[in-house]
This record gives sequence, C-alpha cells and structure tokens, in this order.
Amino acid sequence: MPAPTAPPATTAAPRAPRRAAFFDLDKTIIAGSSALAFSRPFRRQGLITRRAVLRSAYAQLLLLFAGADADTMDLLRHRITALATGWEVAQVRSIVAETLHEIVAPMIYAEAAELITEHHAAGDEIVVLSASGLEVVEPIAALIGADRSMATRMSVRDGRYTGEIDFYCYGEEKAVAARAIAAERGYDLADCRAYSDSITDLPLLLAVGHPTVVNPDRALRREAEQRGWPVLTFAAPVSLRSRLRPRAPALAAGLGLAAAGLGLAVAGGAGWWAQRIRERGSRFRRSEAF
Repeated sequence: MPAPTAPPATTAAPRAPRRAAFFDLDKTIIAGSSALAFSRPFRRQGLITRRAVLRSAYAQLLLLFAGADADTMDLLRHRITALATGWEVAQVRSIVAETLHEIVAPMIYAEAAELITEHHAAGDEIVVLSASGLEVVEPIAALIGADRSMATRMSVRDGRYTGEIDFYCYGEEKAVAARAIAAERGYDLADCRAYSDSITDLPLLLAVGHPTVVNPDRALRREAEQRGWPVLTFAAPVSLRSRLRPRAPALAAGLGLAAAGLGLAVAGGAGWWAQRIRERGSRFRRSEAF
C-alpha cells in the first residue's frame, strides 16, 4: 500500500498591508493644549506657582486666537521646557495618572471619539502624534483607545528633566515619525489617513494618502481648499462618559479654558487677554512673556 502523501503545500494569500489613522492631539482630539491642561494639579502639588498658572492661561489664549503656528509653538516649547526643568519625572507621571480622567475626559471631542471608534471597527490602528511631552501624551492616547503614540521626549538625568529636548515631535519630525512607524508596522501610507488642525502638521498630512483637516487654522484651511482636502468641524468637547447622550451646550463663552482643565480664577479676565492679543498680534509670539 503506498505511503500516504502530504497534501500539496498551499501558499497563504498575502496579507493586505495594515492601515493607520494618524491623529494630532491638541485641538484635534481634545479641545485645547494637553501640555497646559494639567496646570492646576501641578500647582496643587507645588510644581508651579500661581503666576505660572496665569501664564499658562495666556498661552492657552495664544493657541485659541493666534493658532498653533511655528512661532507660537516655539514660544510655548521654550516656556514649558524652562518651567519643567528640575521636575521629577515620577512625580509628573503620578500627577497625570491621578488626574487624567478629571482633566482630560471633559476635553475630548465627541466627534473625535466616534471617529476613532469607526477606524477601529474598520481594522485601522490609531496612532497619536503630538508635540506635547510623552508623559502627558501616552496616558491620554491610552485613554482614547489609541494603539500607539509618539510625542516629544525631554532629556532626563537622575530622574529629573534637564530642560533639554531629545526629540521634538513637531513639523517635519511628525512626518518622519509616521514613516518610521509605518515601516515598522507594515502600513501602506498611501492607504493611511491623518487628521490635524494646524498648518505645522502639513508634512504629516502630505505623507499619507488621505489627509483630513479638523477645526483648521487659517493657513491650513487655505491649503485644504486648494488641495481639495476634507474639512471637519468638531464642536464642544463632551466627556467620554456622556458622549452617547445629547451633546452638552457649547462652551464658547468660556473660551475652552474650563474644558481645558485650567479652572482658573482669571476666567473673568479672558476678554481682556483676548483683546490684548488682538491689538498687539504676532508681537506676543516672540517678545511677550506669558
């Protein structure tokens, strides 16, 4: 009796490249700046003074009225890294972990949360790319269900921030990060999507086959119109716990400060700050301390 023969080998069908949706964080997934959102708990823990909190409110208004252009982001980067010099990394991580839901959950756009859910249902991976520090970005990314994230890494020595930056996840570097992640994960960038509000993320948007702008600043809106890119408008943020309920009223009167978790006594002076910014314009971005 002839020996049984093994069935002919079959070649498995090649697996289609996995896709990703790359998301900016600030003003795309959350309303406001993740780097400034924890000002209040940092003050409670003695990391910053009341004066520094007031400066954080000013910086938040810069983002709201001037947009996150290169000058504004450069100003914020220098101020935040200087402020954080000498802080213990472990303490920062602990504060963020303890206050994450209190601070961040009310900041998340319901539309962003729904969009992330849709991408996951389609089999896409969610990647958050942010210029904010990784100690803040990583927990937020996990909270919203992202599969991975990349953020700015500050230099650390003996468990404390030195005030230097090892990697600034901003501008062209975001596109570099997206390409590196795509190469590692097997994404075909031509099939991937990217979402951002800022012209500074143009390199990232150009790196994928399907860019979409969200609440864009003026410069990015012009680019989107010229290139025929979709434009999405995300409304007032809604807590993850209530995003399936009727949407909460818009928080425009608060200029997003309460939603950003700042909770400052300066809210009543927001109009004065806004008028000051309008009158003096871009000079603040380099010459005015905040």
